[in-house]
Amino acid sequence: MEKTNLDAAFDSFGEQWSPRLADAVNDHGLKLATVEGEFDRHHHSVDELFMVRSGTVRLELDADEDVVLEAGEFVTIPAGVAHRPVAEREAEILLFEPVETKNTGNRETERTVEVEELE
Repeated sequence: MEKTNLDAAFDSFGEQWSPRLADAVNDHGLKLATVEGEFDRHHHSVDELFMVRSGTVRLELDADEDVVLEAGEFVTIPAGVAHRPVAEREAEILLFEPVETKNTGNRETERTVEVEELE
């Protein structure tokens, strides 16, 4: 067993909107990402938990509904619900979802990345 320090983990990478796999529990991964600006609207075939560690993230959902998350808050986006994450200023987020889940969900775009493990 190895413990992970979140400060050090977030400091270990600088790319935005490029999640890093911090750990896995069964087939689900704990992914860390630094975000700023707007991301692509997408959905996943599985539930996805968003937790904000620092900053503020707005999740623009279907039907013109938004969920605003402040540091220390989280929400689960159900499978199939389209969402677009937006951060006016840099924010740090944690995602809990199956390890193989793509960051752009159902869409393949220039922002789709393979999730790298933390070093």
